[in-house]
Amino acid sequence: MIASLLPILILLPLLGFVVNGTIALTRKGADGEAPSTARHPLVTLVGPGVIIAAFALAAALFMRIRMGLPAPAVVSLGQWMPAGNLVVDWSFQLDQLSMVMVLVITGVGSLIHLFSIGYMRDDAGYARYFAYLNLFVAFMLVLVLGGSYPVMFVGWEGVGLASYLLIGFWFGEKANADAGKKAFVVNRVGDFGFLVAMFLIWTTTQTLDFIGAHAALAGMAGTPVVLAIALFLFVGCAGKSAQLPLYIWLPDAMAGPTPVSALIHAATMVTAGVYLVARAAPVFAGAPEASLVVTSIGALTALFAATIALRQWDIKKVLAYSTVSQLGYMFIGVGAGAYTAGVFHLVTHAFFKALLFLGAGSVIHAMHHAYHHTHRHDDPQDLRNMGGLAKFMPATATAMTLATLAIAGIPPLAGFFSKDEILASVFSRTHGSPLAAASLLGVPGTTVLYAVYGIGMLTALLTAMYMTRMLLLAFYGANRTGEAEREALHEAPAIMTAPVLVLSLLTVAGGWLNLPSLIPIGRTGLLEHWLEPVTGASAKLLAGTTHLDHSTEVVLVAVATGVAVLGIVIALVLFRKPIADKAHSPAEMGLLARAYGVDALVDAIIVRPVQALAAVVLDRGVDRGVDRGFTAGGSLLTRTASLVGARLQDGDVGKYAWLLAAGALALIAAITLS
Repeated sequence: MIASLLPILILLPLLGFVVNGTIALTRKGADGEAPSTARHPLVTLVGPGVIIAAFALAAALFMRIRMGLPAPAVVSLGQWMPAGNLVVDWSFQLDQLSMVMVLVITGVGSLIHLFSIGYMRDDAGYARYFAYLNLFVAFMLVLVLGGSYPVMFVGWEGVGLASYLLIGFWFGEKANADAGKKAFVVNRVGDFGFLVAMFLIWTTTQTLDFIGAHAALAGMAGTPVVLAIALFLFVGCAGKSAQLPLYIWLPDAMAGPTPVSALIHAATMVTAGVYLVARAAPVFAGAPEASLVVTSIGALTALFAATIALRQWDIKKVLAYSTVSQLGYMFIGVGAGAYTAGVFHLVTHAFFKALLFLGAGSVIHAMHHAYHHTHRHDDPQDLRNMGGLAKFMPATATAMTLATLAIAGIPPLAGFFSKDEILASVFSRTHGSPLAAASLLGVPGTTVLYAVYGIGMLTALLTAMYMTRMLLLAFYGANRTGEAEREALHEAPAIMTAPVLVLSLLTVAGGWLNLPSLIPIGRTGLLEHWLEPVTGASAKLLAGTTHLDHSTEVVLVAVATGVAVLGIVIALVLFRKPIADKAHSPAEMGLLARAYGVDALVDAIIVRPVQALAAVVLDRGVDRGVDRGFTAGGSLLTRTASLVGARLQDGDVGKYAWLLAAGALALIAAITLS
C-alpha cells in the first residue's frame, strides 16, 4: 500500500504544476501573461484540488500508521547514483516525524491555495502562480519524505528554486526580482554546509541512507567527526531557516504575493532546517557541543529579530521578523534535545502564523481595493494608513486578535503550550544533562542554558509587545485610511475568509496536540507519544537525569504567562496614542527601523566589491581577453579544419582507396598489438 501511495502523494502537486504550467504557457497575451479576464477555470480546479487530494491521501496514510502499519516504511523507486561503493536509491521514508510534516504541508497548504483563489483572481499571472505554488509543495514533500540525505537535498534545492520563482513572481519590478535572487544566493551559502556534511557522512559511514548512517554515527557519539557533521548540517539549517547570520533573505521574501509568504513562512520552507535537526537527532545527540551551538544561535536570532519587529511599519515586515524570531524558538527546542517541543512549536506556529499572514492578506486586499476605488497611491501595507479596521472587517480582526494572543503565549491558545514547553525543557537541562556538562567557547553549558532561558523569556516579552502594537495600529483606534477610501473597505470574499476561520479554530485547539502533564485533563503528550519511535532515544540522551517537579513546572508556566501579559500591557500603554503624521522622523529611521543596518553592511562589504570585480572582469580585463582568445582560436581551428578537409576531399578515388587501406592496416595492427 505504501509503495503505491507515497509516489502518488508527490505526483499530485507535480501534476498540478504540469497542467497549470501548460495553461500559463499556452494562454499568454501580448504582455507575456494571460489577461485577467481569461482566467482559466481549470486552474482554479486543479491548483487547490491536487493539494486537497494530497491532504486526503496523507490523512489516509496517517490512519494506516495509527492502525499499526510498521514505521519507518521505506519505498525505493530504483537506483539513482550507483558509483562503486556509493549506491543511492530514489527512496522515500514515511515515519511518525515525516507524517507530521506531510500533514502540515498539505493541510495548511490546502487552505493557502484556497485563499489564493480570491487573492490572485485579478492577477494576469494566475495560472503561472498556481503552477509555481504546486511545484513548491511537490518539492517540499520530496524534502520531508526523502529516505536519504541526497534525496532530501533534491527537495531542499527544489524549494529553493520554487521560492525564487514565487518571491520574484512580480518580476517586472526590480525590487521583487532582487528579493528572489537574494533568497536564492543566501540559501546557496547554507547549502554548502549541507553538502560538506553529506561528504563527511559518506566517508565516515559509507552510506547516506538515514537509517544506516544514523545507526553508524550513533555508535561514534562524542567523536570530532560527529561534531563536525552536526555543525555543517546546522549551517545548512541556518540558511534555509533564516538563522543568524543567514537570516537576511527572509524579510525580503515579502516581495511575493501574501499567500506565498504564508506558505513559505508558516508551513513549509523555513521550517525545513528545524525538521532536519529533528531528523538527524542521533547525530546532534552525539555532539552536545553542536547542540549547544544550535540552541544558542536560536536564542540570539529570536531576540535579534524580535527587537527589529518593534519598529517596522510594513505589516508583512512585522510578521517576517516575527517568523525569524519564532524559528529561533524552534531551534532552542531541538538544540536542547527537546525534539518534540521544537516540532510541536513548528506545528502550532504553522497554524497561527498562516492565520496572521492570511489575515494580513485580507487587510492588504481590502486596502488595495479601497485605494484603487479612489485612485489613491499610498502603501496598502503601511500600518500608518490603517487603524480602526475592526469596524469594517470584524471577522478578520477577531481572527488576527486570536493569532496575536496565541503567538504572545496567552493560555489556552496553541502558542502558549508549545512555547512554554520549549522554555521549560531548556530550564530542565541546566543540571544533570550532557548539555550542562559541555561548554561553548569556554563557557560552561549550565551558564549557556540559563542565558538561553533568560533570552527566551525576554523575547516572549518583546513578542507580546510588537504583535500587540501591530494589532492596535491595524484594527483599533481611529481610522487613518481616508474618508473616501473608508466607504470602500469591506471584509474579504468567502473564499478568503473561510480558510482564515479554519486556521482560527486550529489556533485555538492546536495546543491540545501535546498537552503538558501539569494539566490534569484529557490525554496528555499525544505528539510526544507519536514521535517517541523517531526522536525519543535521542531526546533521552540529552535530557539527562534531572526532571522538573510539578510545582516548578507550575511556577515556570505562571512566570511565562505573566511575561506575556506584561508585554501586552506595555504595548497598550505605549502604542495606543494616535499617530500624528506619517513622515519619517529620525526615530522612525533609527537603528531598529533599519534592521541594525545589516543589509547596508552586507551590501558594502560583499555585494559592491563583488560587483566591482565582476565589472573589471567583464568590461576591461580577463573576460575580454578570454573572449578574444576563444574567438581567434576558434577561427584558426575552423580554417585549419577546412583546409585539411579540402585536401582530403578532392575527388581523387585512388587517394581514397589508399587512405582506406592505410586505415584498415592501422586497425589490424592495433588489434594485434593489444
